[in-house]
Amino acid sequence: MILASASPVSVSLSVLAACAYAWPALRASRQSASIARAWVALAWFLHGAVLTWGLLQTPAFFGFAPALSMTAWLVAAVYAIEIQIYPQLQTRWTLSAVGAVAVVLACVFPGAALPQSASMWLPIHLALGVASYGLFGTAVVHAWLMSRTEARIRRAAEPQSGLPLLTLERLTYRFVGAGFALLTATLVMGYVFGDVVYGAGHAWRWDHKTIFSVLSWMTFAGLLVGRSRFGWRGKHAVAVLYAGSVLLLLAYVGSRFVLEVLLGRAT
Repeated sequence: MILASASPVSVSLSVLAACAYAWPALRASRQSASIARAWVALAWFLHGAVLTWGLLQTPAFFGFAPALSMTAWLVAAVYAIEIQIYPQLQTRWTLSAVGAVAVVLACVFPGAALPQSASMWLPIHLALGVASYGLFGTAVVHAWLMSRTEARIRRAAEPQSGLPLLTLERLTYRFVGAGFALLTATLVMGYVFGDVVYGAGHAWRWDHKTIFSVLSWMTFAGLLVGRSRFGWRGKHAVAVLYAGSVLLLLAYVGSRFVLEVLLGRAT
């Protein structure tokens, strides 16, 4: 928790991005769709500028909050693309609120400097991991919409998402499959090329991060096999998705939160 390590430019951009996210979220019922989209687009652009500025610093900082911030940015990016195909989706306000919180967290908890001994492959390894977080995060959002739509159908109410239940289900597990592929690549890269990625003496270790990552991989693998072989659907499949996502969140974000915040250690 070192605010001093965040540069004035980073703090200024973070404040602007958080405000741009918060404004449409707070005025959800009073803004037209076009104005709200413009605000969200501005917030997303500023959010991206915050992330880019942080990664271009020497040394670059990374930790649990920047990982969450990048995940929120990626989820928003996927939503921006998806809304062009499925304009009925209605998650703009929720994503705006999440984006505002993520930006503020990353400003307050910028993380630790990346090790100087690490190679040029470390950013690729981190990018794969964060991308898998983003895809699973998108899957969780869709699963939440799917559960809400199913509940409203059972009550004979109008589904708020505007998308058919089967379409939401198909999209959810497409994102799960893509996230699983990236998570697999991340784990393989860390296991096979640990010394190359992190530098000498930093090979694969069975620490908390690794254990939770492997457990999440096994959970998602079970979910995909269960759907293809045994037809898992509905609440059971969603519960397994949530469980795997919690394990994945505990892997990097959880372990870094304990180190950086609770223990006050950079490594």
